[in-house]
Amino acid sequence: MKINQFPSLDKTTEELIERIGKIADENNFEVYAVGGYVRDRILMRERKEIDLLVVGDGIKFARLVSKKLNTRDIVVYKNFGTALIKYGEYSIEFVGSRRESYTKNSRKPLVEAGTFEDDIRRRDFTINTLAYSINSKNFGEVVDLFNGYDDIKNKIIKTPLDPFITFSDDPLRIMRAFRFAAQLNYQIEENTLKAIEEMRERLSIVSAERIVDEFFKIMMSDKPSIGLALMYKTKVLEFLYPEIANMAGVEQRKDVHHKDVFWHTLEVVDNVAEKSNNLWLRLAALFHDIAKPLTKAYDEKVGWTFHGHEELGARMIRKLFTKYKFPLHKVSYIEKLVRLHLRPIALVDENVTDSAIRRLIVAAGEELEDLITLCRCDITSKNPEKVKAYQQNYDLVVQKIHDVIERDKLRAFQSPVRGEEIMKIFNLPPCKGVGIIKDRIENAILDGEIQNNYESAMDYIKQHFDELNKEVEVYRNNTKSKS
Repeated sequence: MKINQFPSLDKTTEELIERIGKIADENNFEVYAVGGYVRDRILMRERKEIDLLVVGDGIKFARLVSKKLNTRDIVVYKNFGTALIKYGEYSIEFVGSRRESYTKNSRKPLVEAGTFEDDIRRRDFTINTLAYSINSKNFGEVVDLFNGYDDIKNKIIKTPLDPFITFSDDPLRIMRAFRFAAQLNYQIEENTLKAIEEMRERLSIVSAERIVDEFFKIMMSDKPSIGLALMYKTKVLEFLYPEIANMAGVEQRKDVHHKDVFWHTLEVVDNVAEKSNNLWLRLAALFHDIAKPLTKAYDEKVGWTFHGHEELGARMIRKLFTKYKFPLHKVSYIEKLVRLHLRPIALVDENVTDSAIRRLIVAAGEELEDLITLCRCDITSKNPEKVKAYQQNYDLVVQKIHDVIERDKLRAFQSPVRGEEIMKIFNLPPCKGVGIIKDRIENAILDGEIQNNYESAMDYIKQHFDELNKEVEVYRNNTKSKS
């Protein structure tokens, strides 16, 4: 078929495609642009990754192109018959037409040379099966063996072959289905959804790292709830990340319901996604109420309670990230946001002290702005007036925080008197006692007893010298008796 008015890309990309097409003509190669490149071109989405299907020896053609483009930035994967060229801002992947077969316990295929049709049939979803000829004799002709063009236009995700075979061969395609649904806002066809649910345990043969990579792409989509909801409905979430799935469910006591924590969480994640491209802030939103199922209780006077869920949730983060094989380098950041997510709204009260505000500022540190973003996004009432009132409350909190930061110079808070100077004044070696004295100074500043400057801190030390010395001595004696 030939798609009329096939969308044009920018001039630079067009010229590159035509140049590679001429190289193919000169060397008698039949070459097609395929997969995500064609799909995104139809969707008018900018793309710098170009996937090329070479009927024949893909690696040989890639080397010819590399030479003609005068680039040595080429990586060859002989076992898979593929090669990757970096050319300026473009990544060009070449694959020789092939067919694949799979063993039951591995998603690594046995690869052998195949026809153009073999290669198209092995692809994951119909929206990725279109092939766009770049040879001059039929430049721009689109081969559509599985009605992929219609599925793109109708926003449908389905497999070109029997979905049970597709997901059995490569279970990671289950996660890719959710990812495409979230990124493109597409529906997954019913039979494909049924196969995903029945084949979900095949994901056990896929490395956790590959699954996490797809999961994070879902989290980075414009509306992550689409993928997360599909994972829940097909029980994939329960299989991979049961603690997240366990947030779902509503109990009733004496006609009193509590809000379903899972669906509330999805709203919060989407709210954050509208405000920020920070993956870790989005994950903090996903985990902020993770401990609610464990702390849920019913009080006859006030209804449902979740006392302490923020602290317990923060303590769960590292264990869950380790279990899920999530990267650990941002655990402290997420722990902090989960632990503090209820604190800002408590500062709305007119009688709240500057000390309470100072303590939140110091506790949140550099994450203060992200914390406020999370808290604002945690408002999910269906009542617009209620949402407006809550947002106005946060406006008051933010103003209070801003006033205290400016007045007390708390942007980079720490004891104005350094540890080395404390050691000299009190004749101490490096020890826990130095930290005890610094903590006393910092608490005095936070409580408003003294100003946040060197002179005030030194006056405090002079006035409380004996008391501080005694406190350090008591600590030393206690430590000795324990040892």
